Amino acid sequence: MLRGSKVGLRARHEEDIPVLRTELYDDVVNGSRAESRPWRPMTPGSEDARLVVDDKVEGHVPFSVVELDGGTLVGTATLWGIDNHSRSAHIGLGLLPTCRGKGYGTDVVAVLCHYGFVVRGLHRLQIETLADNAAMLRSAERNGFVREGVLRSSAWVMGEFLDEVLLGLLVREWKPDPKG
Repeated sequence: MLRGSKVGLRARHEEDIPVLRTELYDDVVNGSRAESRPWRPMTPGSEDARLVVDDKVEGHVPFSVVELDGGTLVGTATLWGIDNHSRSAHIGLGLLPTCRGKGYGTDVVAVLCHYGFVVRGLHRLQIETLADNAAMLRSAERNGFVREGVLRSSAWVMGEFLDEVLLGLLVREWKPDPKG
């Protein structure tokens, strides 16, 4: 398990899937804001490609996020679009509604940076988020990410086009937590 100050990132367990599906993806508004494709209901018992892990896919590394104190599942985190040639990847995360506002997002981004830069030897990490996602913007910027641009009206979400913010962090700019 990769450890931050508040959370750990571990492999996805089978028992995580129903919790993540119910609390993150069955909510139409949250699901629509988190995905770049339209929300649709999933048949109970069907495999959900967003949550089921295929360990053979090299460019996508999903984690379950757990509290260090007690191991309670608090969300999901992903390093995706990994490009081994350009040594870059994208960061994504989703916290369960009851776990938001506790500083977990900032810690998750920090642990994903450690994984990307130290474990994977990447040069650049990138985040794309809706312009009104203040929590994600704050978590990214607290970890040294720089706003590089705005993609105007690029996301169709619940009946309207929203702007997305593009943030980037280079390994030479990264300041890891001295406590590890």
